[in-house]
Amino acid sequence: MWKWLHQLARPERLYHVCGRFIPWLGLLGLACLLIGWVWGFGYAPPDYQQGNSYRIMYIHVPAAIWSMGIYSAMAVAAFIGLIWQMKMSDLAVAAMAPVGAVFTFIALVTGSAWGKPMWGTWWVWDARLTSELVLLFLYLGVIALYNAFDDRRLAGRAAGILVMVGVVNIPIIHYSVQWWNTLHQGSTNMQQTIDPSMRYPLRWAIFGYLFFFITLTLMRLRNLILVQERLRPWVAGLLNKERRG
Repeated sequence: MWKWLHQLARPERLYHVCGRFIPWLGLLGLACLLIGWVWGFGYAPPDYQQGNSYRIMYIHVPAAIWSMGIYSAMAVAAFIGLIWQMKMSDLAVAAMAPVGAVFTFIALVTGSAWGKPMWGTWWVWDARLTSELVLLFLYLGVIALYNAFDDRRLAGRAAGILVMVGVVNIPIIHYSVQWWNTLHQGSTNMQQTIDPSMRYPLRWAIFGYLFFFITLTLMRLRNLILVQERLRPWVAGLLNKERRG
């Protein structure tokens, strides 16, 4: 397995593998989101308490879930990069960070919009909201730190250390509603307790966000590989092929 991973981590091979998966994953993401959003916004019944305002969860919940999931994936990549010194792991962290930052921003904005009619305010320094805001700052910090150094190896190591330190915030976000008495709703095991006519489109939306995350990450990873390997002969050959095409 390790031999296969090291072969996959070769920049040229990884660049082409990513290119093969991007179109299919993008189409899967689009299909899942269309199914989830058309079903959720157009056909799911109103909630008996919140009416139609609950429908924002089809945007908010997947973004919130994957804001944590992406950071966890970054932590795994950072660990591999720090322990086994795999350069492509550092690039994977750099590729995922902006996508995670956007998902976290979407979760915060849509959460505020959802909270306004429920709580009567756009924002409170609630444990869940505050820890999610800290997550956004961590994403931005990783992006800034990675771009603060000209030495890519040093930049990857510094960003990886920040990711590993910040991963302690993930369980805080997840368990905040259980550890503290917060304004944010408690853990209700949403995907099991809500009606199936509302639950199924939510699951489609969650998978749609996942596929789009992977697609955007692979696209960014390919660009970062080209930048890092721009002086390699295979990149020059690729550019010449593109010009002739």
